[in-house]
Amino acid sequence: MAEDTGIDHGKHNRESDLLGEPYFAETIELPDDDEGVVVATLVSRSANQPTTRAVLHLHGYADYFFQTMAADFWVSRGYDFYALDLRKYGRSIRPHQTPNFVTDLRLYFEEIDQAMLRVRERDGHDHVVMTAHSTGGLIAPLWADDRAPGLAGMVLNSPWLDLPGNFLLRTAGTRAIDQVGARRPYLTIPRNVSGLYAQSLHRDHSGEWDFNLEWKPLESWPVYAGWLRAVRRGHAKLHRGVNVGAPILVMTSGGSVYPRAWDDSVTGHDIVLDVEQIRKWAHRLGDHVTLARIPGALHDITLSAEPVRALAFAEISRWLAAYVEP
Repeated sequence: MAEDTGIDHGKHNRESDLLGEPYFAETIELPDDDEGVVVATLVSRSANQPTTRAVLHLHGYADYFFQTMAADFWVSRGYDFYALDLRKYGRSIRPHQTPNFVTDLRLYFEEIDQAMLRVRERDGHDHVVMTAHSTGGLIAPLWADDRAPGLAGMVLNSPWLDLPGNFLLRTAGTRAIDQVGARRPYLTIPRNVSGLYAQSLHRDHSGEWDFNLEWKPLESWPVYAGWLRAVRRGHAKLHRGVNVGAPILVMTSGGSVYPRAWDDSVTGHDIVLDVEQIRKWAHRLGDHVTLARIPGALHDITLSAEPVRALAFAEISRWLAAYVEP
C-alpha cells in the first residue's frame, strides 16, 4: 500500500499564477499561529520536456518570487522550477498577519517539507537543487542541516550569514535583542532604510523589473524584535557549523557600499549585506563550498544588469557541470 503523505497527488489544486502561464501556484495550508490562519504558496513552472530534475527556490526578506529570468535559466537546463513564497510573504500574506514575521526560523521548515514532498513524491523528481537568496540563504542551509534531504546541490545568492554593522552591534546588541525579542516579540526595532535598493530594481524608478510594491515595499517592512532574535539565533547556529550535505555555490557581488543618497555605486554593488561577511562564514555551510564573486552585481544577483546576471548564470552552469550534474 502506498504511504499517505498527506498531499493531493492530483493537479487540480494548482491555479494559474499571477505571473501568467506557464506559471502555476498552489496554496499549502499550515498550522495556525497566534495570528490565525497560516499558508505558504508554491509556484511552479515545468520544463519543456519530462524530467526528474527540479529546483526549489527560497526568496529573501521583504521579497517574493517574481525573478522569472532565474526560472528561464533552470528550465533551459532541463529542470522543472519551483519557488516557495514562505508564510506571511508575497502571495502568502493574509490581511490578519504581520508581514514577514516569525519568532523561530525553524517554523519555515514546515512549508519547505511540504513543498519538497510535492516536488519529490507527487511530481517524481529525484535530483533536486535548492536555490536561495538573502534571508532564504540562511533558512535553506539550516533546513538542509536539520533534514539531511539528499539534495543534489545548493546555490546561494547573497546569503545572509551575519548581521552587518560594528562588533558591538553583533555582540552586546545581539544579547539585548535576544532578551527583548523573547519578552516583546512584536516590538519594532528602529532603523533607517533609504529605499535605494528597491528603487534600483523597480522599473518605475531606476530599475528594469516590475514587482508588487505592496509585497516588496520601497522602504522594506518593519523589523521586529522577535524576528531579529530568530535571525541572530540562526546566525549563531550556522557560525557553529552546519552540513548541507551537498555541493554548495555561494555567489556575492564584487563589493558592498552603503550610500545614503543615490549615486552610481548603487547599481553595481550589494548595498544590503556585507559581502566579506558572507565569504567569511561560507565555509561553515558544509564540506564542499565554491565561492564566486560577481563584479557589478546587485544584492539579488539575478536582478543585476543583463551582462552581470549572464556572468552569474555562466558561473552556475560551470559549477553544475563540474559538481552536480552527472
